[in-house]
Amino acid sequence: MGVPSFYRWLAEKYPKIVVDAVETTEEKNGAPAKNPNGREFDNLYLDMNGIIHPCFHPEHDDVITRLLNSPETYEEVFSNIFEYIDRIMMIVRPRKLLYLAIDGVAPRAKMNHQRSRRFKTAKDHETLVKEEDRLRRQFESEGRDVLPRKETEVSDSNVITPGTTFMFELSKQLQRYVHLRISKNPAWKHLKVILSDANAPGEGEHKIMSFIRLQRTCPGYNPNTSHVLYGLDADLIMLALATHEIYFSILRENVAVKDKSRTSHSSVKSRGWFQQFDLNKGLKDTTEEMKSLEISNVSKQKSLVKKPHQSIEVMARYMLVLDETSSNISYGTIFLYRLFLHVWILREYLNLHLRSENRPEKFEYDIERLIDDFICICFFGGNDFLPHMPTLEIHEGAIDLLIYVYKQEFKNLGGYLVDTQKINDKKGGYIKLKRVEKFILAVGAYEDQIFKKRSAIRDSKLRRMQLETEENNGNGEEELFPAIRSNHNPKSSSVVSNAHFLDPQNSPDLDYETVENTKVLMEKLKSYTHKTSDIFRNGLTSDMVKLGSPGWRQRYYKYKFSAETDVEMENTRKKVVQKYTEGLCWVLRYYFSGVPSWTWFYPYHYGPFASDFKGLSNTKVMFQRGSPFKPFDQLMAVLPSMSAQALPLQYQSLMTADDSSILDFYPDDFDVDTDGKRFLWQGICKLPFIEEDRLLSETKKIEKELNKEEAERNAENADKLFLHSSENLSLWIISSFNESRAIQQNSSIKIDTSLSEDINGFVHPNPGSKNVGDSSGLANEHDVLCVYYDPPTFSLHIPRVLEGTNIPEPVVTEADIVDGPLWHESRSYPSRINNRSHGQKAEEAKINPSVGYACGWRGRGRGSASHHEATRMPKDQMNSGSWWNTHGRGARKSGNADNQSTSYNSRTNNVNGQIWSVRSDSGYNSNQPRGRGQ
Repeated sequence: MGVPSFYRWLAEKYPKIVVDAVETTEEKNGAPAKNPNGREFDNLYLDMNGIIHPCFHPEHDDVITRLLNSPETYEEVFSNIFEYIDRIMMIVRPRKLLYLAIDGVAPRAKMNHQRSRRFKTAKDHETLVKEEDRLRRQFESEGRDVLPRKETEVSDSNVITPGTTFMFELSKQLQRYVHLRISKNPAWKHLKVILSDANAPGEGEHKIMSFIRLQRTCPGYNPNTSHVLYGLDADLIMLALATHEIYFSILRENVAVKDKSRTSHSSVKSRGWFQQFDLNKGLKDTTEEMKSLEISNVSKQKSLVKKPHQSIEVMARYMLVLDETSSNISYGTIFLYRLFLHVWILREYLNLHLRSENRPEKFEYDIERLIDDFICICFFGGNDFLPHMPTLEIHEGAIDLLIYVYKQEFKNLGGYLVDTQKINDKKGGYIKLKRVEKFILAVGAYEDQIFKKRSAIRDSKLRRMQLETEENNGNGEEELFPAIRSNHNPKSSSVVSNAHFLDPQNSPDLDYETVENTKVLMEKLKSYTHKTSDIFRNGLTSDMVKLGSPGWRQRYYKYKFSAETDVEMENTRKKVVQKYTEGLCWVLRYYFSGVPSWTWFYPYHYGPFASDFKGLSNTKVMFQRGSPFKPFDQLMAVLPSMSAQALPLQYQSLMTADDSSILDFYPDDFDVDTDGKRFLWQGICKLPFIEEDRLLSETKKIEKELNKEEAERNAENADKLFLHSSENLSLWIISSFNESRAIQQNSSIKIDTSLSEDINGFVHPNPGSKNVGDSSGLANEHDVLCVYYDPPTFSLHIPRVLEGTNIPEPVVTEADIVDGPLWHESRSYPSRINNRSHGQKAEEAKINPSVGYACGWRGRGRGSASHHEATRMPKDQMNSGSWWNTHGRGARKSGNADNQSTSYNSRTNNVNGQIWSVRSDSGYNSNQPRGRGQ
């Protein structure tokens, strides 16, 4: 999910949800020892794209490490991926199931996000290459030798998309890897392994969640099954909550890494795969075994095995624990700088934090409904299917504000926002649109304060940068690119010593000066990237909308939607709100039920303001399910022409030929809107949206020209289930196929759950299995059965904890729930230290000024009213229309927020004859103290 900073917010708000993950290499009798993390796990699910990307293009902090240690071939990437999986398996040690899910064809709603990202990547790469060429010419003119630039198989990361040769080969290599592990590794022998590759439609994490949802609806499902999902995306947390499974953990990288090293050795940081897997075993064995299978022809391990004296911090922030008091280094334990995020503890936090004292009469809380509402309100903070709403930024405390408003307005809302028990109701009973409208309009009441504070901070940063530029004027090049010291000792460089081909014995013709020149060049290139991406420092900043200044709403619709008149703006607002509401419903159903429509997408580059949602409840939402694109069609929809080589020749011409009827889908240049942004990467790519009918009409004409392998790459396939052929389930499947003649008829049979450890579904023969090993011809030479797997037939999701679940003892108390000041009311920059306890006494709460509406021309004083009274208009002073419909809707007669005075200290609205004041600390004088009280 596109929710920047969400995990960081979550981990700091609810710290007990995360625990360090520990890995050991101890084994007993050839089998892994007891799990060192203090609990055993049943099922492990891998969101494979979170593994593929760092293995394909590791992001080392040091430029030379990146230059020398990055993979150059697909085979090296595959080896990296195998090691990555091995390390995660060593941590989790699942007892029943391993599920590997690769992203397949995505819904159209996600394709727009993918298209923007891939076009931007290609454009940035082109710019960087031009700058590198310029620097190389400069170095050449100065007589400074540098290492040559290599064009490798992994130069274009856009090939990590369904339908490419890379993804097709990855699937085949993973199948052979799984065969090897099941046949050779005792820890895998009793596992059931499911591989859902790129030819199975759907995003990887959603394929996993669909599997879990369907399993828990089947008779005999064990409600105490423990799940671990590995991945880095924030939406995995939401999806895990949405399953309503208690024993669910997310394994992920720790974002805020603390140095826990017991050594003083330097570290090489990388977001890459697990580089140091010596440990007397592991990588060496794996590499040799994979070579024997012709899986990898990697002849050199330039970054695979590290020297034992090095302390290396890589993608997972592993750290070898070295015994500095002994000459013998122990490899018994590795501390993994990854975290388990335990969902059952997060549920405890949410159950306490989301409860409101302001609730309807005779209302009983339901933790499952609270959790579903939390997921729903977080969608407003950002996701991959709708453009970002200008109002809310996670780093500005957006989730805190959403929760605050939800609790304060809960009674007025009338209850919960969603009812996922009705998630497949065609009439939309799964979402209470009137309540959602009230909620988001209440959030919109704070927009003016948010924008003013954001503007004040922006102006302050610009002034500070201007002063820094003036002070540093004239230093420029020397400061950005310091010269290499002549007394630098190459033997002391942990970076250079890590590179295999920099060893003089291996590469006698490579001198140190060439390497250092290359390092200077790459540092300059890195600095160029940082410098050009910072719009503020480049003096290229623009802010046409000027959020927080009078008229910001009109300017927004004028510059973003080309609406000139008031009538055009209002009509545009209505259309945008309608489509955005459809999007919210689409996302909600996607998270709780599956893809509601493969073809729906949001048709604008920008989102509405929170205060724009008047009329949201009038939206009628109906989805046509449609069908997913074929892999080549998705490639045509998301790839730029620079990546055309990833497609068959016939398709490439549609992207590059001057006479192509769809050439307009692939602009060589396009606008990136950075208005009001700090960095280039925050810009919005204004690409033309793909017209599905035009695209598919052209691709259908050339499908018949595909050769056999290309046709396989473009086909839709079922998942594959792998089992050791000696397992009872394997023997039963083989016997059942023979008895029912399923092999000849290619028919499916229902899995016997008494043999599958409660895993439900259907299997049917895989004609690709080799015909050796048993009379049925199903097991291959490694005694591994591979069959196609289909999940159970569709049934309604159960959005509650299943009967028979053993509820863990609670570990969270009221004292663990802390609330600090809302971002827009604080006079200081955002702080991550929360200092207001939930449930504290009213007198103590008065220390912190409230936000919202207060009666009287003076605004709200410290003790003027209760918390609720200060944020809600008294009923006897309201007319028949609610204040949500009065404030900030563009209704100029009743005091539109963007037509008010720009005073930073307060603003007023005249509503129903009463003067109401709203606190706004957004424009505090920088010379004033940064205290909260006045």
